[in-house]
Amino acid sequence: MTSLPKLLATLERHYGPPGPPRPTDPYEMILHNNCGYPATDASCAKGFDALRSEVGLRPDDILAATDRKLAGLMRLGGIVPDVRAARLKEVAALVKHTYGGDLGAVLKKPLPEARKALKKFPTIGDPGADKILLFSRTAPVAAVPSNCLQVPLRLGFGDEKKNWAASYHSAQEAIRAELPADCDALLRAYQLLKRHGQELCKRSRPLCGSCPVSADCPWYKANPAAVAQ
Repeated sequence: MTSLPKLLATLERHYGPPGPPRPTDPYEMILHNNCGYPATDASCAKGFDALRSEVGLRPDDILAATDRKLAGLMRLGGIVPDVRAARLKEVAALVKHTYGGDLGAVLKKPLPEARKALKKFPTIGDPGADKILLFSRTAPVAAVPSNCLQVPLRLGFGDEKKNWAASYHSAQEAIRAELPADCDALLRAYQLLKRHGQELCKRSRPLCGSCPVSADCPWYKANPAAVAQ
């Protein structure tokens, strides 16, 4: 099987080097994740940018805003705006009252404690916590893009299990074994795998005919007639 570093180099030649991730502050990442639904990059960015410009991102700003104001802004990011508005207040209250307004301080604690703290926030499970720890450079965690899990699995890094969480952890372990415990290397891998999943290696009807790594893809070799060209 072709090594992950070699496959990533091929993907980078195809897509170009990844740009800097946005946002990278842990608190802002949690807000961003709750600003869109379905939570795509585009929907989250629309809601997040509106929140920042019309209300502000500080916990006190969000807690002082009316529910109606927040829900109106969240409509820019997709459906169930009332639910997401309530979650923003939950996030702000937790940061202010539990973490003294500084989520970064708790993330300096041992990794299990930092992960536990992050998972107290709405919509943040293991994949979200891993992403925050990596993007904030808190720890070199082998995060896997949760909405593009099919990419490493199809390329042979991890095994598809009976449940999604087990598949995620299988892919994570495989990536960890292939790459150095370095935030730059793991960030690059995350971004390239995500880009590939969004553009070509889609969950349904992957565009293998245009894929730069199809010749090295075990899934493609096993399913040559099941893909869109």
